[in-house]
Amino acid sequence: MKRAILSLATAACIMTGIAAEDYTQYVNPLTGTQSSFELSTGNTYPIIARPWGMNFWTPQTGKNGDGWQYTYDAHKIRGFKQTHQPSPWINDFGQFSIMPVTGSPKFDEESRASWFSHKGETAKPYYYSAYLADHDVLAEIAPTERAAMMRFTFPDDSSFVTVDAFDRGSAITIIPEQRRIVGKTTRNSGGVPDNFANYFVIEFDKPFEYVATFGNDAEGDSLVLTPGSKSFEGNHAGGVIGFKTSRGEKVHARVASSFISSEQALINLGELDGKTFDIVADEGKERWNDILGRVEIEDDDIDNKRTFYSCLYRATLFPHKFYEIDASGRPVHYSPYDGKVHDGYMYTGTGFWDTFRALFPLLNVFYPSVNLEMQEGFLNAYRESGFYPEWCSPGHRDCMVGNNSASVMADAYLSGVKVADTKTLWEGLLKGASAEHPTVGSTGRKGVEEYNRLGYVPYDTGIKENAARTLEYAYDDWCIYQLGKVLGKSDKELKPFAKRAMNYRNLFDKETSLMRGRNADGSFSTPFSPLKWGDAFTEGNAWHYTWSVFHDPQGLIDLMGGNKKFVAMLDSVFTVPPHFDDSYYGFPIHEIREMTVMNMGNYAHGNQPVQHMIYLYDWAGEPWKAQKHAREVMDRMYTPDPDGYCGDEDNGQTSAWYVFSALGFYPVAPGTGEYALGSPLFKKAVLHFENGKSMTIDAPDNSDKNVYVDDLTLNGKKHDRNFITMKELFDGGVMDFDMGPTPNKTRGTLQSAAPYSFSKEPAKK
Repeated sequence: MKRAILSLATAACIMTGIAAEDYTQYVNPLTGTQSSFELSTGNTYPIIARPWGMNFWTPQTGKNGDGWQYTYDAHKIRGFKQTHQPSPWINDFGQFSIMPVTGSPKFDEESRASWFSHKGETAKPYYYSAYLADHDVLAEIAPTERAAMMRFTFPDDSSFVTVDAFDRGSAITIIPEQRRIVGKTTRNSGGVPDNFANYFVIEFDKPFEYVATFGNDAEGDSLVLTPGSKSFEGNHAGGVIGFKTSRGEKVHARVASSFISSEQALINLGELDGKTFDIVADEGKERWNDILGRVEIEDDDIDNKRTFYSCLYRATLFPHKFYEIDASGRPVHYSPYDGKVHDGYMYTGTGFWDTFRALFPLLNVFYPSVNLEMQEGFLNAYRESGFYPEWCSPGHRDCMVGNNSASVMADAYLSGVKVADTKTLWEGLLKGASAEHPTVGSTGRKGVEEYNRLGYVPYDTGIKENAARTLEYAYDDWCIYQLGKVLGKSDKELKPFAKRAMNYRNLFDKETSLMRGRNADGSFSTPFSPLKWGDAFTEGNAWHYTWSVFHDPQGLIDLMGGNKKFVAMLDSVFTVPPHFDDSYYGFPIHEIREMTVMNMGNYAHGNQPVQHMIYLYDWAGEPWKAQKHAREVMDRMYTPDPDGYCGDEDNGQTSAWYVFSALGFYPVAPGTGEYALGSPLFKKAVLHFENGKSMTIDAPDNSDKNVYVDDLTLNGKKHDRNFITMKELFDGGVMDFDMGPTPNKTRGTLQSAAPYSFSKEPAKK
């Protein structure tokens, strides 16, 4: 099954014969790769893939099994790795690597590694190459969704290719008469059933003159090479094939894999049938230009364009496909939940705690047809496991907090991305809101009994990060309530969700005007430090989590005593020194360190809980401060370089923040169908939607100094509101921004200019 959707811009260029712009030229896949355990500037790796492809490829500089599989400061490549890793913290699954070597068969990861230089490296979303100095080999990769073509340019030498299926259970078989290597790898970091495996097949276009396998059993400490051997299965398996080459000779390897079977891997290899290396690369380039071309940018600052398209590339990788196409053309998938093969879609590689905020709303705006597949896949996850995923890689993972599948599923449906089986959709949301997964504590709701009874998850009952859970559950309950209304659910069924949507109020401490952990007896936890990271909160402190009232900023304003006090508290986040209390962790976690080095007070953009906070000024009558701070974050904390992020990129979320913010609006509360306005970064942006319409964002006077919105019109009519609706976007037209160097303190100040708040919704209880 193939999906071919052209952007309006691309289609128009084809019809007129005008060459479409190559947006991939602005993408740097190395953005954010200069990271470490101590300090993240992205914690990314160069993903060479198709958008949302099932398999990714990356040059591997780290040791086998290392979550930091590629780091910009490394000098040697150990192999070219098929990877499915969302982030270094969650690590990988189903990985194997391929490495060309010369002179003699080199098989272990240290001996086969080669020096390389970034000057001899080319990284594009659809193509990667590196010159391996120690082997005098140019290695190139061009992927499809489930396969890849590799091209190795060898010297005049004895040349070899090493295939490493990694440890923790693997197998390899060399079939010389078919110029083929087949194998499987079971290595994973969790979230899989007992029968998990990734089956791979590699076909070469040159006969083998040398064959060998290497490996060890479960007790073996070192790898042993066995020349002439064609098969090995054990703890760690690999193979080496070789041939005599002349200088400049190109050897091609066609690679594919499957989570279903070896037979399905051969079907997936069909994605390369009849195609040369260059055709595969060109098709990948075309596909990426379609996806990136949904937004056309005009601007004088080339680095702004590079940053934007590098972020849009990151935002269109995860979650990635985990389904395959069988011989009859149907989507089928091995289930990482029950270990069986099912019909239908499956996606994985995402943590909703991160991505509910902006990544999934971005998909709803620009790629709803893709997100519909994802939503159907999440329904399948529920059918196969009894719960929607909260963090999946490939199946349920026990990390992070919240029940934010409610946001992801509800926002999609409310945005027009409508799954057919609404009965199961609703059933799954009710299950996730009423129970905790018996073995995966972060799936469903930990502390749900106390939350429903007391109105909060108590601090003193051993449930960690309880205040964070309470705040996110309250928002998730609001999402369920809003979806239930659209689905026609009864007032009786919806009333508990409406009531619990206000549970955030139970954690508000009037003495400090901050959210605070609360004991089962109703008392607030003591001692209390607003600078303490973790404890009652998740990877943040009270200064960050107090603003996690996405669905009801007006209610939070009322708790704080009105707009003036609310704005003063918002301002304080930027003026409080970057002090911290790390006693909960025992050391400064990297999210803390990233806050301290950014020189923006206690604002911690490198982690997700506070990323929406800037836009809350729109609710309090001072939108110019949202404009100022949004531009400051874009200008200071994002670049298209290896140190281009100010923290974890996290499966597209931090990138999606930039994409939205650079366009001038942001989804503070997914599910409302509204976007808070900020400060557009570009002189002009044209947004193309799948309904065939376009919205032009015009800001001709935009500059580094002209960051404030002096006036705004929508389709020629004055627009004083501090938000725009999805309907207004999808109807198309022109937003004209008049930008200036000083704040306009008369625009957007009325209460009627504020975006949605649940407190203002009638008959909510």
